Amino acid sequence: MQHDEPNIPAEIREEFEVLASNTVDILPVEEFAQKLVRARSEGRPLRVKYGADPSAPDIHLGHSVPIRKLKDFQDWGHKVVFIIGDYTARIGDPSGKNSARPRLAKDEVNANAQTYLEQIFKILDREKTELAYNSAWLEPMTVSDTIELMSSYTVSQMLEREDFHNRFDSEVPIYIHEFIYPLLQGRDSIEIHADIEIGGTDQKFNLLVGRELQRGKGQEPQCIMTLPLLVGLDGTHKMSKSLGNYIGISENAQAMFGKAMSIPDDIMWDYFELAVGLTEKETQTMRRAVESGASHPRDVKEDLARRIVTLYHGADTAEREAQDFRARFTLRKFPEKTAERVTLSLADAPNLAQVLALTGAAKSSREAQRLAKQGAIKVIEYPEPHTLSAHPAGGSLGLLRAPLAPGVYKLKIGKTRFVVLTITP
Repeated sequence: MQHDEPNIPAEIREEFEVLASNTVDILPVEEFAQKLVRARSEGRPLRVKYGADPSAPDIHLGHSVPIRKLKDFQDWGHKVVFIIGDYTARIGDPSGKNSARPRLAKDEVNANAQTYLEQIFKILDREKTELAYNSAWLEPMTVSDTIELMSSYTVSQMLEREDFHNRFDSEVPIYIHEFIYPLLQGRDSIEIHADIEIGGTDQKFNLLVGRELQRGKGQEPQCIMTLPLLVGLDGTHKMSKSLGNYIGISENAQAMFGKAMSIPDDIMWDYFELAVGLTEKETQTMRRAVESGASHPRDVKEDLARRIVTLYHGADTAEREAQDFRARFTLRKFPEKTAERVTLSLADAPNLAQVLALTGAAKSSREAQRLAKQGAIKVIEYPEPHTLSAHPAGGSLGLLRAPLAPGVYKLKIGKTRFVVLTITP
């Protein structure tokens, strides 16, 4: 994104440009530049705040966008303060929601928090990250403390927030505890003396509340930095586990690569910038090559999938998954290295219909027969001599009913599942 850049010394310009890249808002941008200049001259790193409510156990690429920006700050020597919202998660952030968010139990929040920490350090430098749990200062608050905090904002100010405003106009209930959430998030900024706070565009109101609360406490107010929301695999809605349009950063490499290859062509450029970290200039060069016909979109998307898998599983794994994907979907070869291995006895699995039911590929023999009629079952290889040779690979009922013999069978089930089946006597 482009910003009106203030005049800053040449030695700060590169840092400013890296930190400002791919952001939507930096407010106020002049103060942000001044903070960078002062931090450099005083040898004092900025305290960069990011808060995450562990409302679910998994982090996906959408969550990684602000976390990757935090890594940029770390690379320039600044201190990241990562706040685990173990208290605010029990309230539920209403940002961007058209209804009240479910409240979570303390044990559930704590369990989710542990998985969060395991995942964020796939991106952040653990040694350069300060962790804080906001229950440390929010849980001890008395009723008087809460009332004092609430007195710093009016109902009309809260209704300036778009989601609250829309719900009010639509007569959708807004609960009082939802008004408290932005104030508690702002209290976090006071407690850790944040210089900068980062969040998605849906967090803009909350970040500005923190700025005002700091000012009211006599602190130098934080600058805020908002980042785009990553659109999910459906190409329409923001990435969300509840919508099933996500790539989890802890998913296995095969699933991650396959999902990346399903990203719609028109939004893959956002993934290059936001999920991988390419500059806008680099992305535009690639885009022009596709538009001119010099590059094929499939090859560019494979490059994207490689980059994503490399970030979380390493380059060697990414290369293996690229070869496997091409074998399965482009060259139509059987993926020997990554196919599932299943061993069954002849007594348990007298025919393929039983095999499909036992392996969970079909709920029953009857469903296996339905899949066969649709051509969703293929036998790529079977032991010779064998009665299956009378039934060409393609999924006929005869193929499913034909008695099996001891040996190795290679199956393709649906579009993406490959199984090496060993039948023992």
